[in-house]
Amino acid sequence: MELSKIIMERRSVHVFEDRPVSVELVKEMLDTAVWVPNHKMTQPWRFVLVHGEGRKRIAEVSRALNERRERDPEKAKEIGQKFYNKLMAVPMFLLVVMKEHSHPVVREEDYASVSCLIHNFSLLSWEQGLGLVWETYPLLHEPSFREALGIGQGEKIVGSLHVGYPAKVPSAQPRIPAEQLLTVIEA
Repeated sequence: MELSKIIMERRSVHVFEDRPVSVELVKEMLDTAVWVPNHKMTQPWRFVLVHGEGRKRIAEVSRALNERRERDPEKAKEIGQKFYNKLMAVPMFLLVVMKEHSHPVVREEDYASVSCLIHNFSLLSWEQGLGLVWETYPLLHEPSFREALGIGQGEKIVGSLHVGYPAKVPSAQPRIPAEQLLTVIEA
């Protein structure tokens, strides 16, 4: 596929086929995705890949946290199960974790690099017939979730990528043409 076509046709996918994603394919795509601009080559990223039965670890934490927030025990069970089922419907989770540098400028540059890495991965996924959505939900900050996935102090989960073969591809949303947002200074 042509790069410009991939960029314009890529979509955030929320509904997946019940079909596993190859771990080897993800590793290959990550090896390419890391070729992003990275000031001072800090390479602050690491990845946590969760698939198969491992997804239950995320789903159980989510269920427990959502049940705890509801006062009505019957409703709590219903809500907890809803979140459990939603997460179990995702074939693979790829958490992109960034070591947070103590210097704010380096930390900001690292965050930009990690964001570029995630975008590279999303384009590579699309090229391979995979869809994903980049999520940043409150669960990523919960101590029980972080502990379950081995996320340590001084690490930020930049995104939880839900990865799989698309069961449904959303329509494109209109974009404002760049020309309307461009300021040209000639002198």
